[in-house]
Amino acid sequence: MRIGIDLGGTKIEVVALDDGGNILFRQRTPTPRGDYQGTLDAIKRLVNDAEAATGQTGSVGLGIPGTLSPITGKVKNANSTWLNGQPFDKDLAHCLGRPVKMANDANCLAVSEAVDGAGAGAKVVFAVIIGTGCGAGIAINGQVHSGGNGVAGEWGHNPLPWQDDQDRLFLAGEKCYCGLNGCTEQFVSGTGFMADYKKRAGESKMGTEIIQLAQNGNKHAIKAFENYQNRLAKALAQAVNMLDPDVIVLGGGMSNVDELYEKLPEKIRQWVFGREFDTPIRKAEHGDSSGVRGAAWLCSEN
Repeated sequence: MRIGIDLGGTKIEVVALDDGGNILFRQRTPTPRGDYQGTLDAIKRLVNDAEAATGQTGSVGLGIPGTLSPITGKVKNANSTWLNGQPFDKDLAHCLGRPVKMANDANCLAVSEAVDGAGAGAKVVFAVIIGTGCGAGIAINGQVHSGGNGVAGEWGHNPLPWQDDQDRLFLAGEKCYCGLNGCTEQFVSGTGFMADYKKRAGESKMGTEIIQLAQNGNKHAIKAFENYQNRLAKALAQAVNMLDPDVIVLGGGMSNVDELYEKLPEKIRQWVFGREFDTPIRKAEHGDSSGVRGAAWLCSEN
């Protein structure tokens, strides 16, 4: 049995999988925000509940909204800031009395979809999260590629490429939370999409509402969605020029917008070096469960 944990900013989820990827147990609990020891304790309770319910013990993999530094052995870049600077995998292993495999949550998405999802059978999977924020993970032969600094796939914190006057005007010098300017996350996250519409229409709407307005002919929504597609295409073309993956998988709230899969390939082709682009773009097959499933599959890695 493989146990996966997905540690999010508002909830912690556990799943137990058998060797075939079937779910044996699944449960969620609120994240003890700001409480490091409380977070360890909450994960321990979830693992105990999974093992009590199934009558089995399991390996444990964990996805976090940050990364484990290969240099210091401590968490960095986590938006769950109470994890930063902590040897989280070692502390959790001590708490559970067994080894723990840990990876960035976007890398867990990539592994999940590479093992038995939308990227199954592909050698190189580039998995993108476009939700409240945005990020990406890389799986090679079904295993995490995190890089020597632990930041491989941090696509959201590269500058949006080929920015035009409209892109620069949209940000107006506004900094990303990471402290730098012009990050892709500011443009192609769901938050960025909503911000573009608000600047045009003077009102706040959720992403799903803006898409509906665009379908109904609202000019501000249509323009915001057109901008979003162009920016996402440029950002993905940059990833293709760097990595040239075998498949691109989209996850997160914006991945549910079906029009993206129809229009992105031709838009991306305009920016890829050589103007050739035939890489399949697919929706994450396991949806919101991809992260926690990928955490469980981490323990299949050599």
